[in-house]
Amino acid sequence: MSKKHPVVVVTGSSGAGTSTVKKALEGIFNRHNINPALIEGDSLHRYDREGMRQQMARAHEAGINFSHFGAAANQFELLQQLFRGYGESGVGQRRFYLHNEAEARQHSQRLGVTLESGQFTPWEDIEPATDLLFYEGLHGLVKSADIDMTRYVDLKVGVVPVVNLEWIQKIHRDIAERGYSQEEIVDSILRRMPDYVKYITPQFSETDINFQRVATVDTSNPFIARDIPTLDESFVVIRFRKPDIRNTDFTNLLSMISGSFMSRRNTIVVPGGKMGMAVEIILTPIILNLLEARGRA
Repeated sequence: MSKKHPVVVVTGSSGAGTSTVKKALEGIFNRHNINPALIEGDSLHRYDREGMRQQMARAHEAGINFSHFGAAANQFELLQQLFRGYGESGVGQRRFYLHNEAEARQHSQRLGVTLESGQFTPWEDIEPATDLLFYEGLHGLVKSADIDMTRYVDLKVGVVPVVNLEWIQKIHRDIAERGYSQEEIVDSILRRMPDYVKYITPQFSETDINFQRVATVDTSNPFIARDIPTLDESFVVIRFRKPDIRNTDFTNLLSMISGSFMSRRNTIVVPGGKMGMAVEIILTPIILNLLEARGRA
């Protein structure tokens, strides 16, 4: 961890509401003139889109389990090195994964090179004089035999849905946007499960604050669900690992967020539609405290 160069991690999976949390954090950064170094989790994958397809095919032929969730498909060592190096000196390198043609055109123009969807941009130095590093992705808090990213993170935020909600989101997205059949998607879910249990789920025991989205409509069979539950059809369970350390004022939170209630001494539940508001109310003072400590350091 670093007082002078703080590292903030939001780690979560599809359907959790990570985009809502990211948008809320960007609002905090803009309002308080905070200049973050943004790191996208996809940029630390080991393979680009075509390379991943080839590796998948080889693994399938060899009968080997291989998925985006596992160590073989990701550069955990580089991500840990980035967190450690930024915390020590406020510098490092990053790249971007180009999800679509629009992003490819944007970065091609910015860098003066020709890039295509599914590729990575070249590695480049993080701009100087950033206030903090902000990572958002799948693997920001991974721990294994030789990796422990949690040692280098100052604020650890988890965003995760109940698993059936996550599967509904994946099924609808992969059918609508990627043209997969339901059988292919179920196969993907089963193939990812060992890596999900080994690398994804344990991270949420490491978070300082965890936002878990729970649907208030029936998601008992995600494979026949016609619609993705909206935020307004959800509650968000917010668990504070050590509320005393963060000086969490639950009475104030309850008064500010209508419809909220406490389910345990370290857990508050808020209506899903107020998730973004809750993120801003909870995280703003914590981030400002990190920056105040940075100034003193």
